[in-house]
Amino acid sequence: MRISDVLKSKGAGVLTVAPDATLGTLLGCLVTRNVGALVVVDAGRPVGIVSERDVVRHLHARGAGLLDLTVADIMSTHVVTCAPGDSVDALSALMTTHRVRHVPVVDDGALAGIVSIGDVVKTRMSELEQQQEHLENYIAQG
Repeated sequence: MRISDVLKSKGAGVLTVAPDATLGTLLGCLVTRNVGALVVVDAGRPVGIVSERDVVRHLHARGAGLLDLTVADIMSTHVVTCAPGDSVDALSALMTTHRVRHVPVVDDGALAGIVSIGDVVKTRMSELEQQQEHLENYIAQG
């Protein structure tokens, strides 16, 4: 299965935030939208990603003063991305190697979606259920 198939199933909408947004804005969006990360976009291009982990790490290092910072101050600028044509298996390996839970999908430099580890697990579970059903049908016919 390809990443484009996952996006067709879940939708290609991506929650984004500007680099100059306040951490209050970021936290509000994470909570109200019940997501673990936002892609940081500047002039229509992904320039970073900011996750709950980033917030916690910086809170530990900086304390309550963290709330005076902007998204650009805490975002990860090394963004691991994938393409719509990549396989879900390759994405799973990429997530494991880089220890990330959210991977923006980029197509010709433009943000085309985002895939989370939950999306990968859901896709894999669906594939396993389909395989089991096929095997059960095969055995029942035999």
